[in-house]
Amino acid sequence: MAIEVKVPSVGESVTSGVLASWRVKDGDYVRRDDPLFDLETDKVTQEAVAEADGLIALKADEGDEVDIGQVVAEIDDSADEPDGGSDAGEKDEESEPKEKEAATKAKSTGRDKDGTEVDDNEDEDAKRETEPRHPLSPAARRAAEETGVDPSRVKGSGKDGRVTKSDILEAAEGEKDESKSDKSEQPSQTDREEPAATTSATKSDDRGDRTTRKKLSPMRRRIGERLVASQRDTATLTTFNEVDLSTVKELRAKYQDGFVKKHGVKLGFMSFFVKAAVYALKQVPEVNCRLEEDALIQNHFYDIAVAVSTDKGLLVPVLRDCDRLGYGEIESTIGDLAQRAREGKVQLDELEGGVFTITNGGIFGSMLSTPVINPPQSAILGMHSIQDRPVVIDGEIKVRPMMFLALSYDHRVIDGREAVTFLRKIKEALEDPSRTLLEV
Repeated sequence: MAIEVKVPSVGESVTSGVLASWRVKDGDYVRRDDPLFDLETDKVTQEAVAEADGLIALKADEGDEVDIGQVVAEIDDSADEPDGGSDAGEKDEESEPKEKEAATKAKSTGRDKDGTEVDDNEDEDAKRETEPRHPLSPAARRAAEETGVDPSRVKGSGKDGRVTKSDILEAAEGEKDESKSDKSEQPSQTDREEPAATTSATKSDDRGDRTTRKKLSPMRRRIGERLVASQRDTATLTTFNEVDLSTVKELRAKYQDGFVKKHGVKLGFMSFFVKAAVYALKQVPEVNCRLEEDALIQNHFYDIAVAVSTDKGLLVPVLRDCDRLGYGEIESTIGDLAQRAREGKVQLDELEGGVFTITNGGIFGSMLSTPVINPPQSAILGMHSIQDRPVVIDGEIKVRPMMFLALSYDHRVIDGREAVTFLRKIKEALEDPSRTLLEV
């Protein structure tokens, strides 16, 4: 019986995605709970697993846009697992050196192992054509039939060199371009008389290699939509301040070894900033609000979102109830969420429900920026690089590790006085971390 492999649901708001990569090949024997493919949506990347043992037949290509619930493969659970496991592998390994030796001997004597004469200059391309290739998916096979492209001559970009539908289409385009190029290279009487025109045409052809076109991923499109919507739908204003991180650096240096020994993770800067944000939100509750149609919703919890940069774009996982977490728990949670975000394993519910966001452009060397609000939140704090700068303290010039802070906020919800006060509370909590413990 054939069991349908459907695109799994990853949340009510997600209706489609891109089949980012297959973990198996067409015709493979899979076991229950084996990973089959990765689905990339506009919010997360989800792994799909097999629901039964059997032979799998793929019905979609890598890169195809698929709907939630769409059938992308079938598993024949009545099929027996093919023979040729470890014993066959060992036998092949043993026979391989003998076959190589026989081939070398045949090449030197001009005869194969049966005594038949062989050609020393045998065409290598012919050899490659007879070698077994990965089976084509139905979509790739259709593309090959429609375009007339020979799949055996196409270099596959899929997993393990598998030829995909897009490879076939690109090869077809390449053949068209080559055909046009051959015609243009036929010298006419005019070309012989005007060599300058040939030079101009060659330069024009070369310009085609200077750019590439790549379709945006669902996640990148979604990020762009949210950024534009944030700028369009909020009255964004940014206020700045600077903070002296001398005390934070001293505490980290003094207690780092003991902290690592107890919590198994390093004491970073982010836990101080999360605690400072909770402290400031308590002191200025107007910032811990969101606008919902014609109502202002006051939050009484402290779920802080921390922006994480990944290869596929910026993700913002949320740390829950940060007012109840210690520094060690914050550092451990951030490390876990950041790692899973980069591996594409963070869950959709871990990206939702934050009340305030912290983003750190300083790790990339940013000195100053204006962060974009993450709706429906009303404010976001931007961290920047730490630089030793001369500052005046008690009438004396001293060199201190300074950081610029930027608070972007929705002016419809938060007035300038509250925003400036909030940022000053952040500064106080970082320059004197004991305030976060005593809440003064």
